[in-house]
Amino acid sequence: MNYLLNMQEKFAKFPFGMQLFSRLVASKAPYFKTIKPQIIELRPDYMKASMKKRIAVHNHLNTVHAIASCNLCEFTAGICMEASIPKHRRWIPVGMKVDYLHKATTDLTASCDLSGVEWETVNEVLCKVTVSDMNDLVVVSAVIIMKVSDKTKKS
Repeated sequence: MNYLLNMQEKFAKFPFGMQLFSRLVASKAPYFKTIKPQIIELRPDYMKASMKKRIAVHNHLNTVHAIASCNLCEFTAGICMEASIPKHRRWIPVGMKVDYLHKATTDLTASCDLSGVEWETVNEVLCKVTVSDMNDLVVVSAVIIMKVSDKTKKS
C-alpha cells in the first residue's frame, strides 16, 4: 500500500485524525496551507477535498478568489497522483487549463478521478478536477497536465 494511504489509515483512527492528516499533507507544499484544504476521501485513483469560503480567500467581490480555487485543484490532483502512482514512478505538473464557470459564493469541494490510467506506461496524465459549491453547482473545471516518468535508479 502507498505510504500516503498508510498514513491516512493511521490518522483516521483518532479523533480529528483526518483534519490533522490534511494539515500534514498540506504542509508538504506550504502554499497549500493558505486555503486550509480538508481531505474528504482519498483512495487510489480518487481524491475529494474541500475548502472553506473565508475572508483570507476572498476576492474584491466577496467570493472565493480564482487562484484559491486553482490551489484547491492543484492540491486535489497532486494528492490523487501521489496516492495512485507506483513507487518507482514520479510526477510533476507541467500545465493547467482552468475554466471559471460561476462565482464561488460558498465553501467548495473538488474531486479528481484517475481511474483508467495505465500507471506503468503512461507519460502524461490529464488530471480533470471539478470544483463544486455547496449547491452542487460546478464553479470551476480544471485539467492539470502531469508529466510521469520512472524515478532515477540510485547506484
